[in-house]
Amino acid sequence: MSTILVTGASGNVGAAVVRILTAAGVDHRRADRHSPAGHGDTVVFDFTDPATWAGAFEGVHSLFLVRPPAIGNVTRDLLPAVAAAREAGVRHVVFLSLQGADKNKVVPHAKVEKWLRSSDMTWTFVRASFFHQNLSTTHLTDIRDRDEILVPAGRGATAFVDAEDVGAVAAAALMDPAAHADRAWTVTGPRALTYDEIAAILTVELGRPIRYRHASIWRYARHARSVLGMPWGMVIVTTAIYTTARLGMAAGLTNEVRTVLGRDPIDFVDFARRERALWRPTT
Repeated sequence: MSTILVTGASGNVGAAVVRILTAAGVDHRRADRHSPAGHGDTVVFDFTDPATWAGAFEGVHSLFLVRPPAIGNVTRDLLPAVAAAREAGVRHVVFLSLQGADKNKVVPHAKVEKWLRSSDMTWTFVRASFFHQNLSTTHLTDIRDRDEILVPAGRGATAFVDAEDVGAVAAAALMDPAAHADRAWTVTGPRALTYDEIAAILTVELGRPIRYRHASIWRYARHARSVLGMPWGMVIVTTAIYTTARLGMAAGLTNEVRTVLGRDPIDFVDFARRERALWRPTT
């Protein structure tokens, strides 16, 4: 029996994909560097360990491909595994990419997209904009413990998107490869918001003042490293993302959630209401 292999299954998008495939009764398995006890549908898989590839790809016809954040050199550390998937019989790859990856050749996603285009497999690129969930993960402690958002985005707007919508688009492509073959979907939310607007929404939903602190790049970098505990690589990447917003280059919206799913994307207000318990102070 053919199946779908989901990499990044423990992440926000991958977890949404798994839930949708499970609800639809679609045969799939989760890829993990370590096979947790009690998860019979999980297979050991590591992009950098060829010994794990054959077992993971056996019987797989479609692959949900997520680049682990720790992998920067995709040519060396990711694409050989994807090539092995092709040789093992994988015919379709749904790749979690990045909004604008077709224009920004510096990001590793662009190299993966280029390789997939030249492969013998069909592909679907799910180019996500900035996740709502970054406010409830990366910046969780700032909002929960300090009632602030500190990023160098200036007054630029960002086309936020919910990971649930991104996962739903990816799952649709996995379940119907023919309908999504060689298509690129740019997945955004319904509106672009500035961080002043994000702070105002959180203030209403959390019932306490949340402020947006306009930080310089250097101040943000110090804060991200020393307070948020980000590794330097992540500091650099997030600084670049927020700089893009500050320059007015992150506000582009699409209707592709409605095109694929037949419904409107999730608004940030609905996300904040759904997840507000996460930002409740711990003391």
